[in-house]
Amino acid sequence: MTDPVLQLVGIRKCYGCGETESEILHGIDLHLARGEFAALIGPSGSGKSTLLNLIGLLDRPTGGQLFIDGQETGQLDDTGLTRLRGQRIGFVFQHHNLIPAFTALENVAMPLLVARGRPDAAMFSIAGDLLDQVGLAERKQYLANRLSGGQQQRVAIARALAMSPSLVLADEPTGNLDTHSADDVFALMREVNVRLRTTFLIVTHDPRLAQRCDRIIELIDGEIVSDQPHAVG
Repeated sequence: MTDPVLQLVGIRKCYGCGETESEILHGIDLHLARGEFAALIGPSGSGKSTLLNLIGLLDRPTGGQLFIDGQETGQLDDTGLTRLRGQRIGFVFQHHNLIPAFTALENVAMPLLVARGRPDAAMFSIAGDLLDQVGLAERKQYLANRLSGGQQQRVAIARALAMSPSLVLADEPTGNLDTHSADDVFALMREVNVRLRTTFLIVTHDPRLAQRCDRIIELIDGEIVSDQPHAVG
């Protein structure tokens, strides 16, 4: 695979030390190419959250190598990890984590504000364009807590795209939504994937959602036991 967006080589994660040490991930190898749309599945306790935290540069592996857009992350300090995470990775969570007292526009602009250190017209223009793209052109000035659950998740997706990331990590992105809203949010992520060739890794317990992805990676007891392309009908 040429220049993968994500590359994991022998990734291990342990907690504790000595006799109390517990290894959660056992030598994970994984590659995601640009434009892939993959599901990560597995039972509770399989290590999915631990793996996602490592990929999202929220935690460090005990062993192995992790590359984002060809950048090996092991030698980066905390500032370097924060910078790389902000520039290359977008996050969509089950709980959208919007700021309730901020408008949809302000929430989407927040990653740009953090990166630039001060507000300017350009960042709000980018945020407005993203809200247009996710179908919320008429809701830009609505406070986040005045939006429906599905609309809030659309804002969260727009926010995840604010820095034009190579990789979006979506952790149970439809878990709190009804079936209709979940289908709309999934269709939006797929549309972004196709249009921008943004790579998506979606952690889900929903087999219906996983079956609509192009690739299904199954993690059990800290090991990848299956990694297969999936033909979407």
